[in-house]
Amino acid sequence: MTDQHRTDTLGAYGAAGGHTPHLDALAASGTRFDRFYTPTSICTPARASLLTGYAPFRHGLLANYERNVGFAEDLADGQFTFTTPLAEAGYRLGLIGKWHTGVRRLPADFGFEGPYLPGWHNPVTHPDYLAHLEEHGLPPYAIKEPVRTRLPSGAPGPMLAARLLQPVEATFEHYLATRAIELLRRWAAEDDGARPFFLATHFFGPHLPYLLPDAFYDLVDPDSVELPVSLAETFEGKPPVQRNYSALWGHDSLTESEYRGLIAAYRGYVALIDLQIGRIRQAAEDLGLTDSTAVVFTADHGEFTGSHRMHDKGPAMYEDVYRIPGFLRVPGAPAGVVREEFATLTDVTATILDLAGCDPAPAVDGRSLLPLTGHAPAPESWPREVLGEFHGHHFPYPQRMLRDTRFKIVVNPESVCELYDLDRDPHELRNAWDDPGLRGVRDRLVRRLYQRLTGRGDNFHHWMAAVLDVGEPTGDTSLGSFEPGEDPGEAPGEGTSGGTALRTRSGTRTGTRTESGSGSEFRSEIKTGDESVGDHPPRKGHPHARPTS
Repeated sequence: MTDQHRTDTLGAYGAAGGHTPHLDALAASGTRFDRFYTPTSICTPARASLLTGYAPFRHGLLANYERNVGFAEDLADGQFTFTTPLAEAGYRLGLIGKWHTGVRRLPADFGFEGPYLPGWHNPVTHPDYLAHLEEHGLPPYAIKEPVRTRLPSGAPGPMLAARLLQPVEATFEHYLATRAIELLRRWAAEDDGARPFFLATHFFGPHLPYLLPDAFYDLVDPDSVELPVSLAETFEGKPPVQRNYSALWGHDSLTESEYRGLIAAYRGYVALIDLQIGRIRQAAEDLGLTDSTAVVFTADHGEFTGSHRMHDKGPAMYEDVYRIPGFLRVPGAPAGVVREEFATLTDVTATILDLAGCDPAPAVDGRSLLPLTGHAPAPESWPREVLGEFHGHHFPYPQRMLRDTRFKIVVNPESVCELYDLDRDPHELRNAWDDPGLRGVRDRLVRRLYQRLTGRGDNFHHWMAAVLDVGEPTGDTSLGSFEPGEDPGEAPGEGTSGGTALRTRSGTRTGTRTESGSGSEFRSEIKTGDESVGDHPPRKGHPHARPTS
């Protein structure tokens, strides 16, 4: 797994230059998902979704702790994670690399072996990394020629890139791959490889800043870089927060030449990680694991890298930061499969469980991808759209997104909402929310998003019902028990015989009113359905495959 990884840096998704041969080979050896999405474009909640199979609103870990403004910092005690059933099934569990999924409960608390590596970027002062450098006689971390923006105040902005004064063998990426290989070899030696395993290698890159040795900093010629079309963003008709985020990163202080250099460095960073993934896969081959080990590759979210005049990620639900790589290789499954169905990180959770022979149902917002690892049509129940959510980063900022095969809507409670026609406007430069020619499309998507949110229990639907046409009678049902027979979706006097029925946005609440010594009591039951979860039966695990990511 990588962090903040754009799909357009990989040859498998059309990137030129041949700089990612190992990931391209992985994609060719199995299934490539062309519509693979993160549930949210922030590291911690996205990674928590992978660990749990829950959408962020459901698991409640909504922001990175470094920028937290009041959200929870850890998953709740008792929260389901895929590690529990895997451990119960006898799996060894390993996590090498970025954790960023809580500060109180650490990887070992979930059963993972491996060094605890906290934080959002390479922790180059970590004792285990320093011991690795010393063991191999490698020089310590040092950089030169940092590239910084300048803020509107005139103060220095964030560092975006720099040259690393270390050889490739001393990079943090090489260290992570080395530790992953060492763990594979130890497991193979300890019990002749008889126990199944799950090993996750989570690289901190290509998250900015892009810190690279010369060989990779200069790998891509900046003059060959094609600048993103959305660098021409004007923010006209867009939520003002996007212009503010552009200023936060000091976008306008950089020249076009500097942007080409940054994009070239970003692609060099991807190439460095690709090399390390190749080392891990070669070690698995040398240990005889290839024919019995499933491999997943994905990222937590994407990265702007200048697109829409922004860096990093934030409160803007563009394809640059929500669409992510997705490759899956399962032993015995066909090679060269390309799927256009929508899939997401929580589907990876369900797939890990399925591969291990465990019930994928506890990953409540995911479904196993194994039915898509061949050429057969997807199950009829497979979603024909994908949802996204955002809760804030530097400050609370709720958003919800629905994207189908052509259109996308983004609901922004504090500002203008957004509609994009991705066929005619693939770079999402024109907000068509107020386009009268697309009013029917807008209404359809708003109502569909409302249905999906109410079906899954996401309370964001309350705001939508108050300010948008969601296509059905709505009102504040929270006080409905004080007004028997006055259901907002029902004419006065049409209460049910023998009790009260209240139609809520989440389903139908039925019950009876009884008298007690203290007054009336309303006993109710709410029946809901979640259209985001498929109805196909769980598949049994692949008879030979060990899941790894």
